[in-house]
Amino acid sequence: MTGAKAKRILIVDDAALVRAYYRQALESAGYSIDEALNGLEALEKVLLHSFDLLIVDVNMPQMDGMTFLRALRQKELPLSSIPVLVTSSEAGPQDMVAARAAGANYYSIKPLKQEALTELVGMLCGATA
Repeated sequence: MTGAKAKRILIVDDAALVRAYYRQALESAGYSIDEALNGLEALEKVLLHSFDLLIVDVNMPQMDGMTFLRALRQKELPLSSIPVLVTSSEAGPQDMVAARAAGANYYSIKPLKQEALTELVGMLCGATA
């Protein structure tokens, strides 16, 4: 990402270890990272700041990832068009279908290896990492 403005990514996950892992992997690839602990905090952040990609967990307190995603997709453009990578430990086909129905661009099972994470992020936010 040399010579260009770093793509901004919001990591939405209630697990501090997961957020730290994603942050380390993505910052080392040149991305600018912000974090939210749940969907409610994430909704506040996307209303105040622009992001190129959101990485959203499914199971979180206060507002889960699917509720957040449905709320985001109901907002006016450009908010409703932010690409979203949903990550979860839920691996059933119904989980992927639910994420797609809520507006996810991609659904991935945790844990994501660093190389797979940076490849997905690059694809979804139009950058090569």
